[in-house]
Amino acid sequence: MTATGTGTGPGPAAGTGIRLDAPAPGWSIAADVVVVGSGVAGLTAALRCAAVGRRTVVVTKARLDDGSTRWAQGGIAAALGDGDTPEQHLADTLVAGAGLCDENAVRTLVTEGPDAVHRLIGTGARFDTAPGSDEIALTREGGHHRRRIAHAGGDATGAEISRALVEAVRAAGLRTIENALVLDLLTDAEGRTAGVTLHVMGEGQHDGVGAVHAPAVVLATGGMGQVFSATTNPPVSTGDGVALALRAGAEVSDLEFVQFHPTVLYLGPEAEGQQPLISEAVRGEGAHLVDADGTRFMVGRHELAELAPRDIVAKEIMRRAHEQGVEHMYLDGRHFGAQMWETRFPTILAACRSHGIDPVTEPIPVAPAAHYASGGVRTDLRGRTTVPGLYACGEVACTGVHGANRLASNSLLEGLVFAERIAADIAAPPAPQAAARGTDGAPADGARPAPEPAVSAPRTTLPLLAPETRTAVQRIMAAGAGVLRSAESLARAAAELDRLHREATVVAGPTGGAEPAGAAATGSAGFADRKAPEPGVEAWEATNLLCVARVLVAAAQRRAETRGCHWREDHPDRDDVSWRRHFRITLDADRALTLHTTETAEFPPTATS
Repeated sequence: MTATGTGTGPGPAAGTGIRLDAPAPGWSIAADVVVVGSGVAGLTAALRCAAVGRRTVVVTKARLDDGSTRWAQGGIAAALGDGDTPEQHLADTLVAGAGLCDENAVRTLVTEGPDAVHRLIGTGARFDTAPGSDEIALTREGGHHRRRIAHAGGDATGAEISRALVEAVRAAGLRTIENALVLDLLTDAEGRTAGVTLHVMGEGQHDGVGAVHAPAVVLATGGMGQVFSATTNPPVSTGDGVALALRAGAEVSDLEFVQFHPTVLYLGPEAEGQQPLISEAVRGEGAHLVDADGTRFMVGRHELAELAPRDIVAKEIMRRAHEQGVEHMYLDGRHFGAQMWETRFPTILAACRSHGIDPVTEPIPVAPAAHYASGGVRTDLRGRTTVPGLYACGEVACTGVHGANRLASNSLLEGLVFAERIAADIAAPPAPQAAARGTDGAPADGARPAPEPAVSAPRTTLPLLAPETRTAVQRIMAAGAGVLRSAESLARAAAELDRLHREATVVAGPTGGAEPAGAAATGSAGFADRKAPEPGVEAWEATNLLCVARVLVAAAQRRAETRGCHWREDHPDRDDVSWRRHFRITLDADRALTLHTTETAEFPPTATS
C-alpha cells in the first residue's frame, strides 16, 4: 500500500519503531563515529574523521576490500586535463541527469573534485600516466565531451583506489569490524542517532549480534543491484543501507532511477547474479556497438553515437534487440589489436576469455544489466539525512548529483567529495561525548555487556522473508521493473511483491506485527502454518531486498513518463510540466509507504539542515 501527496511532505523524521527480527545485542563498543561500508566513500569518511581526532569504527559486510569500489573499471571523472573546466564537467553532468540534478550539488562535485582526486593520490592511489610523462592519462566515456576520466591499471581503477584506502586505514590503526551486516539504527530519547546494531558473521573479533554506540553514523553501504536477477554489483549489494534508513524514518528519493549499464557481457538468458562489466572506457577508446550484421546502430541516433549517455545507449540496444528478435547486441573492438587489449583492458580481456570469448578476434556479446542506483537516502550538501546524526554518502545516498541518470565515472568522485564533506561536518561541532558511556575506546578487545537500549518505545518486528525468496524478488523485478517498464508490468510486479510481503506477515504471526486487513482474502491464507524463517544473514538480506524493491516499484508506477534511466513504454516522452520533480518516500509505522512529490525539481532542506 502506498499513500501519495504533494507539497513539502513530512516534517522532521520520526522513527518508525520497525526493526528487523534479530537477537538482542550481546556485546557493544563505543565510538564517536561509526562508518558502515568500506568503499571509496566509507573509507574516505573514516580516514578524514580519524584525522581530526574522532574515534572512528568501520563496519563492513565482508572484507575491507570487498565492496563495489573495487569492481569499478573505467575510472574517476574530474576536470584535470588541459582545456577542461569544472563548468564543462557541470554541463555534461546536467545533460545526463535529464533535468533532475541539483545544480548546487553538481557544482560542489565538479569544483571540489579535482582537489579531492589529488588528495586521493596523496593517500597513495596511483593512476596511469601518459607515456613518457608524469601527467595523469585521461580517457573519455559516455556523455563526456572531453577526456577527463583518470584510470589505473588500465581497467582496474576501483581496485587501485580500494588498495590505497585500505592500506591507509590499516596504517592509521582504525578499528574495523569485518564480515558484519548492519541491522538497524539506534536512537536516543530525542530521536537522534545513537549507533547501530550489527551481526558479525563469525570471522571478526566479535560473533553474533552486537552494537556500536556512536552519535554519528555514516551510511556508505553501496548499492542495491542484487534486487535484479542480472547485475554488475557484487553479492553484498542488497540495499541494506536504504532499508535501514527507511526503518529509521529517513526519506529516500529517486529510487526509480536505476541505471542499467548498456554493455555487460551477455552470458545467456538464464544467467543470474553478478555479471562481468565491459567498461564504458572500451567505447571511449573507439569500440563500436553493432548488431549481428555488423551495422553500427548508434550512428545517427545521438550526436555522440556510442558515447551517448548510458540511458540512451541502453534503450537503443534494447530497441534494436526487440526489432531483430534477439537478446543482445555486440561490442566490436577487434581493431584495437592484441597489444591494446592486453595493456589497456587486461581485466576485461581476462573476463571475456574466461567465458570463451576473445575480444581480439570476435565481437563481444553485450546486453544491459542493473548497475547503479542514482537515488537513495536523501541528503543535503553535507551528507546529512532527515534523521539527526545519520549521514549517507556514495551509492546509498541521493545527493542530487545524478538526477535521473548518472554520468559515467561520476560515482567514485561523488563518494570521495561528499565523504570529505561529511567528515568536515562531523568535525565542526564539539567532540561527541561517547566516552561518557563508560569505555576508553582504546583496546581492541574492549567489548562490554550491552547496555539498555537507548529508546524503550514499543517496537514492531519486521517479518523476515525466507532466504529462497531472494530469487523470487529478483525475478519479479527483472520481469516488471527492468530496462523496459509499463503500467502493466509494474502493477504485476507490485502485486507479486505485496503477496510476498503479506505471506511473510502471516507466517510471522503476532510477533511480526498486526496482519494487514484483508490478508486472508487477498491470497495470503494458507501460509500461517509455515514456520517463520530463523533470523540470519540470508533472511535479513532477502527482507531488505523486498523493502527496497517495493519502494522502487512504487516510485516507478507513480512516474508516468520516460526520463533518464526510467523508461515507461506506455509513457515514452519526457514530461517536464508534470514530472520535473522528485518523490520523497518514507516507511510508516504500519509498514505502508508514503510518497510525497516535491513542488519543483529542487529538494527542500533535510530536517537536520
